[in-house]
Amino acid sequence: MPPSSRSQRLLSSARTLAPVLAQTARITLEDLASRVRPGAAQPGPEATVDVPAPDGIEAYARQVHAVRTVAAPPADVVALVTDLDRAHEWLTLHLSWRGERPARMAVGEEFVQQISLMDIPAQARWRVERADESGFELRGTGPMGITVGLWCSVVATGAGAAVRLDGALDGPPVRGPVGLTAVRSVETALADSLDVLAGLLDGGTGRARFADEPVLHERTGTLLDPATPVVIGVGQVVQRSPRLDRPTEPAVLAEQALRAAAADAAGAGAVADLLARADLVYAVPTASWTYADQAGLVAELVGAAEAGTVQTSPYGGDGAQLALNDAAQQVVDKAAHLVLISGAEAGATVAALQAQGREPEWTRQSPEAAPDRVIGVDRPANNEAETSVGLGAPIYVYALLESALRGESGASAEDHQAQIADLWSRHSAIASGNPYAWDPTERSAAEIGVPGPTNRAVSDPYTKLMCANLQVDLAAGVIVASVAAAHALGVPQDRWVFLHAGASATDEWFVSERADLTRSPAIEAAGAAALSHAGIGVQDLGPVDLYSCFPAAVQLGARALGLPWQDPARPLSVTGGLTSAGGPGNNYGLHAVSTLVPLLRAAPEQYGLSSSLGWYATKHALGVYSATPPAQPFAHLRPAFERPAPRPVRTDLDGSAVVEAVTISHDRDGRVEGAVVAAITPAGERVLLRREDPADVAALTAADPLRRTVRVDGDRLVLEGDRQPLPAAPEAPVLTRRDHDEVWVITLNRPQARNAIDRLTAQLLERAVDDAEADDSIRAIVLTGAGDTFCAGMDLAGAHRGEVPVTDRRGPLGLTAEPPTKPTIAAVEGPALAGGFELALCADLIIAAEDASFGLPEVKRGLLAAAGGLWRTATRLPRAVALELALIGDPVPARRLAELGLVNTVVPQGETLTTALEVARRIAANAPLSVRVGKHVVEVAPTWSPEEAFVRQSELASPVLLSDDAREGVAAFAEKRAPRWTGR
Repeated sequence: MPPSSRSQRLLSSARTLAPVLAQTARITLEDLASRVRPGAAQPGPEATVDVPAPDGIEAYARQVHAVRTVAAPPADVVALVTDLDRAHEWLTLHLSWRGERPARMAVGEEFVQQISLMDIPAQARWRVERADESGFELRGTGPMGITVGLWCSVVATGAGAAVRLDGALDGPPVRGPVGLTAVRSVETALADSLDVLAGLLDGGTGRARFADEPVLHERTGTLLDPATPVVIGVGQVVQRSPRLDRPTEPAVLAEQALRAAAADAAGAGAVADLLARADLVYAVPTASWTYADQAGLVAELVGAAEAGTVQTSPYGGDGAQLALNDAAQQVVDKAAHLVLISGAEAGATVAALQAQGREPEWTRQSPEAAPDRVIGVDRPANNEAETSVGLGAPIYVYALLESALRGESGASAEDHQAQIADLWSRHSAIASGNPYAWDPTERSAAEIGVPGPTNRAVSDPYTKLMCANLQVDLAAGVIVASVAAAHALGVPQDRWVFLHAGASATDEWFVSERADLTRSPAIEAAGAAALSHAGIGVQDLGPVDLYSCFPAAVQLGARALGLPWQDPARPLSVTGGLTSAGGPGNNYGLHAVSTLVPLLRAAPEQYGLSSSLGWYATKHALGVYSATPPAQPFAHLRPAFERPAPRPVRTDLDGSAVVEAVTISHDRDGRVEGAVVAAITPAGERVLLRREDPADVAALTAADPLRRTVRVDGDRLVLEGDRQPLPAAPEAPVLTRRDHDEVWVITLNRPQARNAIDRLTAQLLERAVDDAEADDSIRAIVLTGAGDTFCAGMDLAGAHRGEVPVTDRRGPLGLTAEPPTKPTIAAVEGPALAGGFELALCADLIIAAEDASFGLPEVKRGLLAAAGGLWRTATRLPRAVALELALIGDPVPARRLAELGLVNTVVPQGETLTTALEVARRIAANAPLSVRVGKHVVEVAPTWSPEEAFVRQSELASPVLLSDDAREGVAAFAEKRAPRWTGR
């Protein structure tokens, strides 16, 4: 079960690498926290009568126990603890049953149970040795020859009963140092079990525990994994007339939406209070009021104050779908059974109050209040060039994107205006049938596309009725559960809609630096990943909702996913979009899913897709849903993809360029404020210009300026020539590609500069590594250089200009302060000098060509190899050789470093990449958990003392030895087949 208090959640978040890492320290912290956290059950109450240790336990090498009193007669205690149908409710060691079992313990009965041993699933084969009025005795075997015992002893007290649980372990694995950790985890579980047991017997509610057993999906006959995530309830609130006498704040609207979702989950039946049982509460932050911990406030309002709290980043419409993806992954990972997600806006109320000269008087939380976790990317939305020309708000940026889309299509301004107005008219027709739409008015294309007194021009080609409407009072809530919880709580299966796959990705962050304003590689990659995981193609989709803040957003999404955007027979919204249905700040995506779910319930064979985006089509999240069970477990995918080269951006035009996009902004009275022009120079740079002179505006509107040549003559813009292609972006200094799906190849691509690292290269190298680290399908990384040089180190000319290649997180050269955690192989052709050597030292393995050389020549330039070169050579080479590199600075041939063990393999010139890829594929073929832990042990082992080394190694090795992959590896070997790794 998930932690039951915030103190426990903090403890849980401290775990690293593997479930058992630092287990002993964690348990100690739990002991300390249990003494101070409010409301936590104590190890007692101490029994007032002696409960003796059971007979036979002394024969086991490791023994632990826990005792407490309960306010229930012994017979009630025994009836509960010997009822195997209820074991999941109180025994925290229990995970699931394997095969047939009796309903109740009886002497001689045998059964197989999956238990949690050091937080790792382990199979125990039990035999009931005793089951009577005093409790029970179980003896059995576990993995790796471990023998196990579990006893429950119950004696009467004046106020009820005293209950003693004993656990015992024996066998070679637990007689060693790892046994201390194993038995201590059992002791903690026994104490926790008694606390839960006391709550059940005392009639308390507490956090619900659900049976970790397969659930039969009745319609399809599918046996579902109990951790399958499913949407069980959706709720929406629309308040079209603000209540100014008692203004409703966003958190209360969110509470109302979640209560509507709970009612929706019940359908025509009755379901126990879902909201108070929540393990996690997510909030999509409101833009109309600032809460320090919105999720925490909503959790309190719905009675789930002890739930964990999560919020998405403060700004971004991707947050709603991102929260759903994250919540579903928490369910799959068995970190939660019941999750609430909500968001709300009261923008209409705020605007109405301000019109009266009033301000809202809503909840102000303590500055110290904060959610337990924040997810999502939060960075400044604009770079300096964009801000300087007035591209500081979505309306201007999306209008510029719209112009670029028209330029790419070749349509005239009139035709394109009619097309996007028709798209928005179709959206308004959908909204007219949506009971939760803010403005359910159906409008014609002419009403939307033609400016007028009530539909002013905003920023060409957009009118007011083409823009997201943010002044709304809207809220949405979604309840996600494991099927185990949904089944146990009695949620009818006709309410269930499964999350099949989720994906998230980001495009080039600053719009002005994107290679192509008409494409979204991130949506394309995320969509392909999610659809592939769901086992369907875009042609298999039923209802679809593409984020629709502006028409450009819909076109970008449709093009990336392969959907037509001008086909009336293929609607791209289920709500009516952010103009008609409403644009509730960051939270539109929850409204989309809340509208999608009933459609899928009504058509259970269909698949639906919902997409969300943040800022300027910058960050993206999408999900695939269906009332039909998934073919494979849900996964929140973060696909690595080949990114186009970013364009350099300028705000001055020297010479000529090709016009890419133009938008002209208007004030509220319809007067022209100015024009923003994006143009591409012959070198592939993007130039942003702002022109406010009426003569320049006239030149840009007299004839279609798109794809024509523009230059500045004196103070005036001059347009000339015919339509022509846009110049390509400069080649990227870092290239990426997949090899055999599981290997990520990163190539330093500045051969003209011997692959020296400048600031941009460092930034792109960091991003390439980040992409690989985020994508669970990537198992190994290969780093190489283009041409006949691996890397000459830092670009000294760029550094002299102040462009130092240091990134915010991975530090010098974009890598050396935080190398990849995934296995990395350096394929070195030619020199790897200075920073180039330091990059190679960040790799786990080095494959070098016969002509390769390595050196730290910084000493010859009055510098120092401070990006890890001195430190890493000192730890990986003999002292004399490290000093030779540091003091003389001459290069050392690869062959010599291979003899010293720094270089793994020397191959003929030109064969390093081929060899490195072969090695990477061999790594990728191995068990992921074994690879990850093995790499970590090798990295940290030099810091261990001889006295602690074996204990520390055992702690790290235990989760691997007890893992599903370990069992699969043995089974595959015995069955003479290739293993199917899961990473668990």
